[in-house]
Amino acid sequence: MKILMINHYAFPPTQPGGTRHYSLARALMAMGHQVTIAAAGFDHITRTDRLAPREASRRQLHGEVPFIWLRTPGYQGSGGAARLWNMLAFARAVERLIPQLDGRPDVIVGSSPHLFAARAALRLARRLKVPFVLEIRDVWPQSLIDVMGVSRWHPLVLVMERIERELYREADHIVTLLAGIGPRVAERGGADAAITWVPNGIDLSLVPPAAERDEGEPFTFMYAGSHGLTNALDVLVDAAALLQARLPRRLDLVLLGTGPEKPRLEARARGLGLASLRFLPPVPKLEVYGVLARADAFWVSSHDTSLWQHGISFNKLYDYMAMGRPTVIGLDCPGNPIADAGCGITVRPGDAEAMAAGMERLLALGPGVRREMGRRGRARVEAEYDSRLLAARFERALREGMLSRSGRAHAS
Repeated sequence: MKILMINHYAFPPTQPGGTRHYSLARALMAMGHQVTIAAAGFDHITRTDRLAPREASRRQLHGEVPFIWLRTPGYQGSGGAARLWNMLAFARAVERLIPQLDGRPDVIVGSSPHLFAARAALRLARRLKVPFVLEIRDVWPQSLIDVMGVSRWHPLVLVMERIERELYREADHIVTLLAGIGPRVAERGGADAAITWVPNGIDLSLVPPAAERDEGEPFTFMYAGSHGLTNALDVLVDAAALLQARLPRRLDLVLLGTGPEKPRLEARARGLGLASLRFLPPVPKLEVYGVLARADAFWVSSHDTSLWQHGISFNKLYDYMAMGRPTVIGLDCPGNPIADAGCGITVRPGDAEAMAAGMERLLALGPGVRREMGRRGRARVEAEYDSRLLAARFERALREGMLSRSGRAHAS
């Protein structure tokens, strides 16, 4: 099978960022398939361009996985209108992708970190007369409303709602990272039965064996991931302030990564005099596990929103679990992998006091209990979230899409 994956924000492991599609591509290629990933030339994490000034695109191997980097305009900070223009430019570049392709694909996967890219993938699939598989990563435009506070009647929301319905209706199959998305898809014209859940996972070939850490002073809690509005990192800053004021034990509290919120968060930490809280720059995926190994535990929060009723797609959780360390997580949703595996403590989302109390509870459990939590997390990742297992499920979804498209063609 010749597979084209389109994801605006796909990354190889030599750079910071999510490597879901790289890992799936490697596993699918090991199964005998040909896979190409199309992504943006402008790196939204480092805010740098992979392409030379006059390059419209570049085909480049990363390991054995071919990427096609497409020209998109840059932006700084949160981006605002410039980031929206970047998204639209990527969608336009996708629709002009044909000359860069090594032959006609058998199936096109359009991922939805935003809907414009997924719709462009649909349009490309229809032009090439090949099946289209939609991958749902985030619930757009509901995320704009629930997390970013955009009006339900904002023109952008209305446009995205129309695109969302079109994608659900027209997809030959749907892959979702969100286990509970079925009812929303059905309500908007899609087929609930044509959905396959393929959560985020981890390429264990990139991860060293879990090694127990000799806990000392200070005890280290680490967050590794994006510093954006949706990550609710103010909760962690406020929890750090609470713990510094009332906990006699020294802690090393780390936020690793980057994003538009990072300068503001650093300024808040300085203003609060948080000597225990450190901000570290992002590192490539190939290097991140060496940094994560320095943690005794992890901490992560989210907003208190009904958005999570559809499920979550926090890829960082599987990195944490693979390291064999417990996690304190502020989250209220079905299918919480930390709670399901019994490898940490779950607290109320969006609540700094709850986060601080959860961290204190984890410290009070003692090293033996924390080690057992960590072992449960690692075992769950190996049993259910290895990218090789997920790739087999992904492959079945692609074949379902091809069968569905064939059936539609015969029906017409």
